[in-house]
Parts: sequence; C-alpha cells; structure tokens
Amino acid sequence: MAACILLIDDDESLRRVTEYNLSEAGFDLITASSGRQGLKLFSENNPDLVITDVQLGDMDGLEVLAAIKGKSPETPVIVITAFGSIEMAVKAMHEGAFNFITKPFDRETLRLSCSKALELTSLRSQKQQLADEVDRLTGTSGMETANSAMAELLETALKVASSEATVLVTGESGTGKEVLARLVHQHSPRKNGPMVAVNCTAIPDNLIESELFGHVKGAFTGAIANRKGRFQAAAQGTLFLDEIGELKMDMQAKLLRAIQEREVEPVGSDRTEKIDVRIIAATNKDLSEEVAKENFREDLYYRLSVIPLHIPPLRERREDIRALANHFLLKLGAPRGVKFSDRAMSLMKKYDWPGNIRELQNSVERCLILRKGSIIEPEDINLPKAKSSDALELPEIPADGISLEEVEKGLIIKALEKSNGNRSGAARLLKIPRHVLIYRLEKFNL
Repeated sequence: MAACILLIDDDESLRRVTEYNLSEAGFDLITASSGRQGLKLFSENNPDLVITDVQLGDMDGLEVLAAIKGKSPETPVIVITAFGSIEMAVKAMHEGAFNFITKPFDRETLRLSCSKALELTSLRSQKQQLADEVDRLTGTSGMETANSAMAELLETALKVASSEATVLVTGESGTGKEVLARLVHQHSPRKNGPMVAVNCTAIPDNLIESELFGHVKGAFTGAIANRKGRFQAAAQGTLFLDEIGELKMDMQAKLLRAIQEREVEPVGSDRTEKIDVRIIAATNKDLSEEVAKENFREDLYYRLSVIPLHIPPLRERREDIRALANHFLLKLGAPRGVKFSDRAMSLMKKYDWPGNIRELQNSVERCLILRKGSIIEPEDINLPKAKSSDALELPEIPADGISLEEVEKGLIIKALEKSNGNRSGAARLLKIPRHVLIYRLEKFNL
C-alpha cells in the first residue's frame, strides 16, 4: 500500500495542487486547512509523513512541528514556507524537521523530499525492529531448562524453526508462549524479516479484520486513507497470533482462507493481495475441546496445528525456578551481590506459580524493590501460602513404602468423580493439560 501523507496548509489552491501532484506520484493524501485540524488528523490516522506550512491561520507551523515530534519523534516532517530565512530553517531543523523547502517549489523537489523522508523512516523502522527483537529475545534465556520435557520441547522447536510449517504453541497464561515463538522466528530463514505480534483479545471484534488484513480509503467511517494490515506488515517474516482461541467464528473463516490461499482482501477492497508470512499461533485454551464444543473451526485447528508445541506450566518444571529467578535478577538490573538465600529459594520451589513465569518475574521484581539487604530471605517474598504445594495434605509414607502409581491413580479417580466424569474438568482439578490426563487414563486403564 502507498505511504500516507498528511498535508497541512491554509492556502486552498496550493493545497489542492500539492495534493494532486503527490497523489499522481503514488502517495495517499490527507489534508488539513489549519494547525489544530492537522494535529487532530495526525492523532486519528498516524500518517507516515507530515508536510506543514509555517504560516497557518490558527497557529505557527513550527508549533505544529514541535507537537508532532512530541507525540511521535520518528515521524518525518517537511516544513514549507513562502517566507524562508536561514534563521527559520535552522530553527525548523533544530525542532526535528526532515527538510525545509521555500515556496515556490517545483513538484519534483517535493516528491523527492517525500521519497527520501519515507526511505529514511523505513530504514529506522527496520533498525528499531531488529533492536526490539534483540531486546525481547533476551527473554529466550528463560527457555533454558533442566527439565527433560522442556528440553525435548526446545529441541523440537529448533528443528521446526528451519521449516515453513505453521506452529501452534499451547500452554497456560504466563508460560512464555511468545518467547518460544520468537525463538522459532530467530532460528528460521525469516529471521531478518519482522516478527509482528497480534494479541487477538486486545482488538475489538469490529476492528480485527481491518487490523489483520488492512483496509482501503472509504471502507468505513473514519477510514480516510489506505492502511496496511498485520499480514502485510509481517511480509517475509513471521506473524504471531496470540490467543487465537478468542477469535469469533466468522473471523476464523476469513483467517483460514488467508492461510490457505496465501492472500488477503483488505476491508472495502475487491482485490486480493498476496502475502508471504509464516504463521505461529498461540492459545491457553484446549482447541480440540473448543472444536468439540463448536467454538472453533476444525479445519482451522488442523491448519494451525501442523506442529503443536505445548509448554508445561512452571509447577511441572520446578527445577528451573532457581535459574529463572537468577535470570530475572540480572534482567531487572539487580546490584552485584544480590541473591536469594537457600531458604527463600526453597519456598519459591514449593509454590505452584499459577501465573507461571510471568508471576515469577513480577515476584522477583517485587523482592528486588522491597528487600532489606543483599540477601533475599523468605520474609521478603510475599506468596499466597494456600497455593503452595506444601499446603497439600500428603499421605504418610509407611515403613514398607508406598506405590506412587497407586497414589496417582487414586487422585485421578477422585478428580473424575468430582468432575462427574468430565475429563477436561478433571484435568483442571489436577492442574495438568487434558492430553496428559488422557495419557495417564490409558496408562492406568481407566
């Protein structure tokens, strides 16, 4: 899609001529006749470039420049004026203008300036994406593990990274699904492309189609310029669809078509656009159960779960808690010498961490702020005791020993009884994934 330019000029004739010339050059134009109107349109449309006159009826163009740079420092602004001076040019450049052009100017001069400004913005954006990628990927050290199941998962993730296969990452909230997705992306042939993350729960239902596929000017009220969707933004890279299980059925059908046909149709357009992205989806729901309830399309489920990767909750990989806690101390900038005492670490290992790694990170940050000394003690850690595993009433072990399998089998039977035979309900009571429960049911012939 063409770049969107906001033109602010109170001279109607010049505004029309400039709009025509830049439109002919392939740009999408939004125009404003005053500074205040321009700032309003800037906030509403987030254009790629702004062109503003200095002499505006209601405010000075340099004030408009300063306001835009205050809101979005990376947006390039070209200042034009019929009353140019060296002092004014210096002031404009000092305020962050990309260029200062005096009237009258020919259309080629302005077109070239626009092209150069947008090219620079694109390079900055790519550089920032790479910087953000590196910064966020520091979280992948949280994927290092001493747990055998987790180690096997990481080995599988690195194997599938080199392919183009669609990946479905499942696991409870806070287990690090996006971190694993970024690990796959970073080890894939697409690593030099962008990874665009979309939280499907954070976008209103009436906007999700436009966010994913883009829209054209006039598609709906407020669509005053063409806009790229997340599929187009992730070109030659990876699109991460988080909480995919929250999508409505009608949107699921459109997403399925986009994945199958490798093309999208922007809202309001009668033309399709080819896409080149790898899809990684994630959910904390059991999608097979959602399919059975007819809340999720079966064909989309199979299309997404070509490579299923399930991240175990932190309570099933307690041996990783020490390494993770120390990792977060470093990540949060703990002073040298600050560490957890053995008693504090023992307490943390006994806790079930219902919020998983995210909760652990928040707990470490809280300890770091409220600690009384360089050694973090149990009293510095505020954990709900009722959720700690040491609060469970465990059976006594007799002198001649006890069968762990019989204990486990007995707990499964009790959970099934309490959930009236519902396997998903029993799995929730036992705090294990449904597929793990099914495996154990087969193991014990239940």
